[in-house]
Amino acid sequence: MTTKNSRWARDRLLLQKVNEVYLRVVSEPSVVQELSDHLTFMVPGAKFSPAYKNKFWDGKIRLLNSLTGLTYTGLVKEISEFAASRNYDVEIDPELQSGELLNEEYLQEHISNISKIAPRDYQKLAFNIAITSNRAIFLSPTASGKSLIIYLIACYYLSILKKQRVLVIVPTVSLVLQMKKDFEEYAGKSLDIHSITAGVDKVTISPVVISTWQSIYKMPKDWFKQFGCVIGDEVHLFKATSLKSIMEKLVDCKYRFGFTGTLDGSLTNKVTLEGLFGAVKQITTSAELMDQGHIANLKIKALVLQYDKDTRQATKKLNYQDEMDFLVRHEKRNKFIRNLTLSLEGNSLVLFQYVEKHGKVLFDMMKTKAPDRKIFFVHGGVEGDDRERIRGIVEKESDAIIVASYGTFSTGINIRNLHSVVLASPSKSRVRILQSIGRGLRIGDSKDSMTLYDIADDLRAGTYTNFTLQHFMERINIYNNEGFEYKIFNTEI
Repeated sequence: MTTKNSRWARDRLLLQKVNEVYLRVVSEPSVVQELSDHLTFMVPGAKFSPAYKNKFWDGKIRLLNSLTGLTYTGLVKEISEFAASRNYDVEIDPELQSGELLNEEYLQEHISNISKIAPRDYQKLAFNIAITSNRAIFLSPTASGKSLIIYLIACYYLSILKKQRVLVIVPTVSLVLQMKKDFEEYAGKSLDIHSITAGVDKVTISPVVISTWQSIYKMPKDWFKQFGCVIGDEVHLFKATSLKSIMEKLVDCKYRFGFTGTLDGSLTNKVTLEGLFGAVKQITTSAELMDQGHIANLKIKALVLQYDKDTRQATKKLNYQDEMDFLVRHEKRNKFIRNLTLSLEGNSLVLFQYVEKHGKVLFDMMKTKAPDRKIFFVHGGVEGDDRERIRGIVEKESDAIIVASYGTFSTGINIRNLHSVVLASPSKSRVRILQSIGRGLRIGDSKDSMTLYDIADDLRAGTYTNFTLQHFMERINIYNNEGFEYKIFNTEI
C-alpha cells in the first residue's frame, strides 16, 4: 500500500504497525501535526523541574513524532476516537485490531484446566478480553483478585508461546514474593518461577519470571528478547522513565497487559500507559464488589482536629513543608493517634509518610503504653522477607498493630484480617488514598467490614485555609467520586 502524501486526502489516516512498540500514522502532514498536538500533554509537576525552570524543557510530553509519524502501538483506540471527533476516516492495519470474545464454554474449559480456583464473572471477562485483544490495561480495585487474572493470562500465553517466556513486573519486593505464592495457590502445586529482586541472578530457564521493575529496567534490549508476554501489576507506581525504558525494549513482545486499582486522574499518565500497554478496561468497581459481598463494607470516619486560636495564628504563614513538619511533631496530635489506635478492636494498620520524625515516634509511643501488645514497625529499610513474616503473623492475630510507611504497605499487600486503617499523615494523592483503603477491604474469617480513620487538621485563621485541610477536602471529593459513605467529626485536640 502506498504511503505517498498525495494518496491521502485531508480527512484520512492510515495506522501501520511497525513493531510491538510503535505504529506509524500516515496522513497529510497537517493532520499528523494536529494529531501530534492532541497527543501532547503538560507533565504534572513539570514546573518544579530544574530543566523547566532553566527553560531547557517546556514541560510537555509528546507521544507522536510529527516528522516520522511514530507513536505507541497501544494508542489505536485514542487515535480512532480523535479521528471520529473530527469526522476523519481511519484505516487500521489488521495486525493492530482485536478479535472477537470467546464463547463461555471454550473459556471455562481452558480455565478449569489451569486453575484450582474458580474465577468470578468479571475475572473471566478480563481474561477473555486479554486473550482476544493481546494488550490492555485492566482497571480493577484492590481485593478484586487481580493476581488470579494475571495467573490465568500467564498460563494461557505460556501454552501458545514457543520458546519465549512470560515476564510479570511488580513495584515491590513484597509483591514478588506474594505473586509467586498466589500462583502456586491457584495451580495447587509449586511452579517453576524465577523471582528477581536486587542481587538475584537475572539469567534463567524458568518459563515465568516475576521481577521488580527496579531490578531490570537497566538490562540491555537483548535480555528482553526472551519474553513474548509482559504483565505489569500496579503500573501506576512504576517510575515513568523506567517503565518506558522496559516497554520500549520489548520490541518483539506481542502480548502486553497492565493492571492497576486506580489511575491518578492525570490524562498524561493514562494516555502514556495506554500507549505502552493498550486501552483501559474497567472490569469492576469497589462499590460493585461491596454489593456482591466480595469485599468488606467500608466505613469512613473523618476526624478533623481543632486547634486553639494561638496555634492557628502561629501557623497561618507556614509553607506546606513547614506545616507538615509542625503536624507530625505535634505531641498532642501524636498522642491522639496513639490513643485512637490502641482503643480500636481487631487488627489495625497505621500509615505514615516520614519514617524517623513520625513513624518511629508513633511506634515508640504505642509500645511504651502497650508493651504487651503485638505492634510492628515497617518501613523501606525492612527486608521483604521480614515484611511478609509480619503480614503472616497479623493474619493470625486479633489485636495486632502495624505502623507502616505509605511506600511499604499502602499498595499490594494482602492482609485479610485487617479491621481498621488510620491515615496518620495527610495526603491528597488519589492513588495513595484508594490503595490505602484497599489494604483493609479483603474479607477475613473474623470480619466483613473495615473502618478508615482519616485524620485531618483544621488550622484555619480568618480567611486563611491551611494546606493539609485543603488536601482533606480533596480526599472528600475522592470519597464522593467513589461512592463511599463517610461521616465527619470535629475533635478538640
